[in-house]
Amino acid sequence: MRFRSKRYKSDVTSAVKEAIPLAEAVQKIKGWATTKFDQSVECVMHLGIDPRQADQAIRGAISLPHGIGRSLKVVAFCEGDDAKAALAAGAIEASLEDLVKKVQGGWLDFDVAIAHPRAMGQVGKLGRVLGPQGKMPSPKSGTVTADIAQAVKDYAAGKVEFRNDSGGNVHALVGKVSFENQKLEENITAFMDNIKKMRPSVVKGSFINKVCISATMSPSVQLLLA
Repeated sequence: MRFRSKRYKSDVTSAVKEAIPLAEAVQKIKGWATTKFDQSVECVMHLGIDPRQADQAIRGAISLPHGIGRSLKVVAFCEGDDAKAALAAGAIEASLEDLVKKVQGGWLDFDVAIAHPRAMGQVGKLGRVLGPQGKMPSPKSGTVTADIAQAVKDYAAGKVEFRNDSGGNVHALVGKVSFENQKLEENITAFMDNIKKMRPSVVKGSFINKVCISATMSPSVQLLLA
């Protein structure tokens, strides 16, 4: 059984059972988040897709209007001038053969991996390592690109990558509880609007079934959909 703290159990007793407007939901989450550390806020969207179908997959990345409240550790699989540019842009590691060997050896102390298209022949060897971690570079998310420096800058600044899971859910960090209410609301709205635009043409009926937000140590609150 998953352990729940006394604080969490107390918050659950005051949890809202019905969907509520975004502004109220943000206020509720911030009211619960009274711990000493600055909790992250996550948005989860349950979509009306069949995750088994490749043409219904939802995957991409977005730079939120107000960031996510922290920088990300980025590595870049590239060589020569691209590697130099990646390091200058904020990558913590940038190389090809040496970096591939390092990851194969078990090093995964980074958040995002960027790769030049020419490097994918070697990076492909890391699929079994990076895939389960959600760190495998992909053209759909913008992590396979010839513009290495710009991608490193974007992701180091907190660009959010997302992909649907096997249950048809899409998760993303949308900020910190210390953010002003309006900034959190704008980040959440931007993420939701981005997903709405990605609706696969083959999906019939409802696309967005349910949206919830929660802080790291709080219950979730369901948003009232327009």
